[in-house]
Amino acid sequence: MLKLFGTLRPLAALFRATAAAQPSAHLATGPQQEQRTFYEFRTYSIRPDQNSAFLKLTNEKIHLRTAHSQLIGYWTVEYGGLNQVFHIWQYDSYSQRAAVRAALAQDPSWISEYISKALPLLTVQDNEVSYLVPWSRLKSPPQPGGVFELATFQMRPGGPAVWGGAFQAAMSAHDAPGYGKLLGAFHSEFGLLNRVHALWWFESADHRAECRHKAHTDARVVAAVRNSVAHLDSQRNQLMFPCPFSPMK
Repeated sequence: MLKLFGTLRPLAALFRATAAAQPSAHLATGPQQEQRTFYEFRTYSIRPDQNSAFLKLTNEKIHLRTAHSQLIGYWTVEYGGLNQVFHIWQYDSYSQRAAVRAALAQDPSWISEYISKALPLLTVQDNEVSYLVPWSRLKSPPQPGGVFELATFQMRPGGPAVWGGAFQAAMSAHDAPGYGKLLGAFHSEFGLLNRVHALWWFESADHRAECRHKAHTDARVVAAVRNSVAHLDSQRNQLMFPCPFSPMK
């Protein structure tokens, strides 16, 4: 018995030394966020009888808002949500966003000409802070016109260390000649966690339908999607049309 304990003591000491030498990065859930730039996703639900009035007002007064910070895109939701608009704003830091919000609160034109008139037309406002995933860069559509799809995936808890590789493979498989164009892939920071978004561009709604049917027969795409959905809890897709004032269109 003494001999056995004597053998275990050196092994235990070796285990402790080995564990202590492991880098703490192993506790991370995925690649560290290197970019300070983040994107605020905003979704507004409009009173059904006021949809046209809201869009007209926003088209006329959006310059009061874009004078304060950068608008990436502004869309109306055609499928996947009725009487909704979706817009993306870019910020370099949280302090910049706080300064923008403070300036807007003191901007008399913004308050009197837009906010006071727009808020009664809305029923719900929602926002989420997202970052581009490390392997994605924000791109412009290959040509003017077309439609946009926002695909939102609620992944199972565990973070990118668990599902990041499979998600990237699934997105990359779709982002190929003959399919849609991936404009950006994002992961949530504030809002529901383990949520990722893919913003796609297609020539038309019919083009999107054709691409989807084609993907169903592509063994490479099917295999990548099958690996990704093993980590998926739910998914929501929205087809969107850019507003006339949207920078991305």
